Amino acid sequence: MKTPSPSLPLPNPPESTYRGKDLRARVHRCALSLREAGVVKGDRVAGFVGNHANTVIAMLAATSIGALWSSVSTDTGVNAVLERLRQIEPVVLFVDNASPYNGKVHPTHAKVVELTASLDSLRYVVVFDAVQGYGFDVELVKLPNGRCMTFSDFLATLSANGSSATLQFEPLPPDHPVYILYSSGTTGAPKPIVHGALGTLIQHKKEHALHGDIGPGDRLFYFTTTTWMMWHWLVSALASGASIVVYDGSPFRPLDPEDGKGDMAMPRLIDELHITHFGTSAKYLSILEQSALNPTKHPHRPVQLRTLKAIFSTGSPLAPSTFDYAYSSIHPDIMLGSITGGTDIISLFGASCPILPVHSGEIQCRGLGMAVSIFDYAGRDISATDDAGDLVCTVPFPAQPVMFWPPGPIGEEKYRKSYFEHFGPSIWHHGDFVKLNSKTGGMEMLGRSDGVLKPAGVRFGSAEIYNVILKHFANEVEDSLCIGRRRNGIENDETVVLFVKLAARYKSASSSASASTSASVSSSISASTSASSSTVSIANNGCVKDLMATVNDNDALLMPPDLVSRIQATIRKELSARHVPTIIVACPEIPVTTNGKKVENAVKQILCGLNIKTGASVANAGCLEWYRRWAAEN
Repeated sequence: MKTPSPSLPLPNPPESTYRGKDLRARVHRCALSLREAGVVKGDRVAGFVGNHANTVIAMLAATSIGALWSSVSTDTGVNAVLERLRQIEPVVLFVDNASPYNGKVHPTHAKVVELTASLDSLRYVVVFDAVQGYGFDVELVKLPNGRCMTFSDFLATLSANGSSATLQFEPLPPDHPVYILYSSGTTGAPKPIVHGALGTLIQHKKEHALHGDIGPGDRLFYFTTTTWMMWHWLVSALASGASIVVYDGSPFRPLDPEDGKGDMAMPRLIDELHITHFGTSAKYLSILEQSALNPTKHPHRPVQLRTLKAIFSTGSPLAPSTFDYAYSSIHPDIMLGSITGGTDIISLFGASCPILPVHSGEIQCRGLGMAVSIFDYAGRDISATDDAGDLVCTVPFPAQPVMFWPPGPIGEEKYRKSYFEHFGPSIWHHGDFVKLNSKTGGMEMLGRSDGVLKPAGVRFGSAEIYNVILKHFANEVEDSLCIGRRRNGIENDETVVLFVKLAARYKSASSSASASTSASVSSSISASTSASSSTVSIANNGCVKDLMATVNDNDALLMPPDLVSRIQATIRKELSARHVPTIIVACPEIPVTTNGKKVENAVKQILCGLNIKTGASVANAGCLEWYRRWAAEN
């Protein structure tokens, strides 16, 4: 079979819209097919899929019959997928036939063949026509105990045998498992975290309706992959009567024909689809800030953003300067909700609030019903002191995981060690380093607890350093990583090391860090599970801005002579002399997870001389070799 070249230009499929009644009918057919395939409550159904309508349909169908849903996006490497799915032994795997990326189509066939060869539990592999007309030979996918078929054949062959005329929901207890997500796995195998149905739904409805002011008539669009918990958070908005928009691809495509840039792609989509609530990562907003984009005053086809009511940001702390940028350049009258939570709780500890003021650099409030406090290292409550400490939750809450996979003693012990070992069996330790503002009630994210910097015993978070770099050196420093280093038997105190990835103009002509791209699709959906006026719009577009590069051993990183002294002086002025890094060095790349989060802990362990095994979820793991060499030489 001859398939198109991976460099084949991606066509622009038309927008698709699913209204509530249509969505329900499609979920019904898929659920019938799953039942006829032998799927029963407690089985695991997985997806190696992009963020499109059929993914939502498959998830709703699987969970309606009591199966557990677990998805991994198509830009994930085979090893990383297997690290996750081998542990949960899915019986059905939904996959995409191909994945668009940066305007080109990349096949998934080879990945799927490799995956299925290592997943003996599979009875069916079902192939979505995610890129219309792109070839996928199902006969070449060999299953020892099952078969591979297209989604259309899966529905036609199996749902025809179903007897139910309407969508049937399996009666289940409120804590029945519904989702399996995974810890980051940056320094070991990812832990499968299992979330329950009612706790997840109650938590999400609270966050959407009360914290986000999302309801009937609204349109929520969160830029996310199917791996990230924000995908599950997005889909739950259907329960509040809102329409959702799902989009799989780059936030920087399509490119403007006038200047060849893609910064206006998302603002235009917001305008075209009348989005009311837009969610993204702090990294995306900081990129717009660095490019000084003003969508309403853009020289080429500016937008109005009249329908936009809120922007949500998560994934990493949102810098104070980015707050200022959003209000001055994107929209002056929105709720800018910097929110924080995590995969562990599939929801939020720190949330937005439509009736409270927004303070630059702060998350507006603690989540309703969440007994969030700040503890110092000795377990004392310092919430009212304005001092920084560990985020904890002192009372059980609905969105706690119901278990770690596998069920039984092994999963129970992993669960206990993950959250209840640090401060005792009754205190949830989340691993975030934060402080509460006693005047505003807001929360300031300072980084991860395991990344806390402690030179001379003074504790502060890496986010404080990142904020200064972004505010004052955005044109000179593309990204940065701040790490504390103390090697046993060598240093008695911690040394703060700041790695900076210089802007392109500072790299020598020979420094050609090659782009290491990964695949992804672009789709947008909006829908409601009830037969209401809510809709599901799907706009296909595809590609992801490449934020990763492979490291060339010959890279010559030219640090400007005065940049180190200027960074140190600015940090001393903005923060204090105790915050100033002892070492500032140029690096070729900042390691990140597949969700774009900086991999501080792995680099910290490397710098401290520990021999670590890096998990497959580090998107650009090759660059860690540079840090190993640097640590060995310094």
